[in-house]
Amino acid sequence: MSTFNALPLTKAMIENLDTLGYHEMTPVQAESLPHVLQGDDLLAQAKTGSGKTAAFGIGLLHNLNVKLFRVQALVICPTRELAEQVAVELRRIARFKHNIKIVTICGGVPFLPQQSSLEHQGHIVVGTPGRIEQHLKRGTMNLDNVTTLVLDEADRMLDIGFADSIEVIMGYVPKTHQTLLFSATFPKPILKLSTRFQKNAHRVIVDAEHEENVIRQYFYKSKEDQKPAVTAQILATCKPASTLIFCNTKLQCRSLAKFLEAKGFSSLAIHGDLEQKDRTEILVRFSNGSSPILVATDVAARGLDISELSTVINFDLPFESEVYIHRIGRTGRAGKEGMAFSLMAPGERFRLEEINTLMGTAFEASDIKELEPSTEKSAPPMVTFSINGGRKTRLRPGDILGALTGDAGIAGSCVGKINCFEFYSYVAIERKMADKAEKALSKNKIKGRHFIVHRHE
Repeated sequence: MSTFNALPLTKAMIENLDTLGYHEMTPVQAESLPHVLQGDDLLAQAKTGSGKTAAFGIGLLHNLNVKLFRVQALVICPTRELAEQVAVELRRIARFKHNIKIVTICGGVPFLPQQSSLEHQGHIVVGTPGRIEQHLKRGTMNLDNVTTLVLDEADRMLDIGFADSIEVIMGYVPKTHQTLLFSATFPKPILKLSTRFQKNAHRVIVDAEHEENVIRQYFYKSKEDQKPAVTAQILATCKPASTLIFCNTKLQCRSLAKFLEAKGFSSLAIHGDLEQKDRTEILVRFSNGSSPILVATDVAARGLDISELSTVINFDLPFESEVYIHRIGRTGRAGKEGMAFSLMAPGERFRLEEINTLMGTAFEASDIKELEPSTEKSAPPMVTFSINGGRKTRLRPGDILGALTGDAGIAGSCVGKINCFEFYSYVAIERKMADKAEKALSKNKIKGRHFIVHRHE
């Protein structure tokens, strides 16, 4: 792999990238960055977790005119979670130079604070299509100085139904600008989008397939009404540390999560009908290890960058083979072995054949009786607590950590992820210390005041 020294970047940026652990370029970075730095349009195929944020982020930050305090780059993401992840990573990369302002504009949060941030201008805006469109139509955001437009996970945005919003947003961007389009797959709507809004775009394709020695794939025959029991059998047998289960409908998501809970598995369901706060809480609990099973539809799982996911289960096989590759690509990252299980209903043999054709494999569906499940079930290692305070009340992760490790006397190694949002925060605690942590957080002050604390299990 080539290093970032091979690129025409400033010494300050290269040194900062080195401190952040960016020593060698990933394939998508090596293929994309030369074109991005030259200001060319780019159509790149890369999955979540491939380093694509840095692939466009390094380029747009390098080309930024910091002295011009106007929006010069717009990054559009399909979900609030992905937008926030992208903004965090851009801020890390931007540390090489002072006074770079990055504004996050997403739905599910109050409009007026965003309007206030935009009134004070910024260099880069990262957001979701619907909320960006709202600001543009209300005249609270100006894109006259935009030189780079990024569509991140563009195929997911089209799947969710943001095609019209993207069309509207494009009307506010200057005709002369750079368009960077990143997508996990290249279906016809994406190619049409590229043809419509890009000029002589360079095409980069990486991570289209996944090596078998990284992701172990299994297919099992199952009648529709037996799928929940088969899923429970897989979980009981393999005991994965974290599992993402894909269903094709919201109704099936809710039904399967309830079934697994009744069987003693700690599981959560995420779908389009959830309020933003509930969605955030579910994702926090899954990512911090306090609920190891997440049941989701493809739409609800868009943009989720879940690290160290050990297992994917296709409760329903997807309608398109490319989606299968995208689903299982969420596990087996960074050289770690992952597992992917798929349930094949009667009459779905053709879907397996399409997957084999696309991937050049020869998988066969097995009988579920080959699995010999264990009857032992263990509780998740972590317990999540929510606190009714966040960034708006000046509550920081360090304050929560201090409250637990100070007077409460809980070892820092027993404290897991701490997530502080605008109006509320979450902290994960090892189960053996959960009772002690609950008592401390409920009775003791944090940063001089009492907060309401809830335990989630």
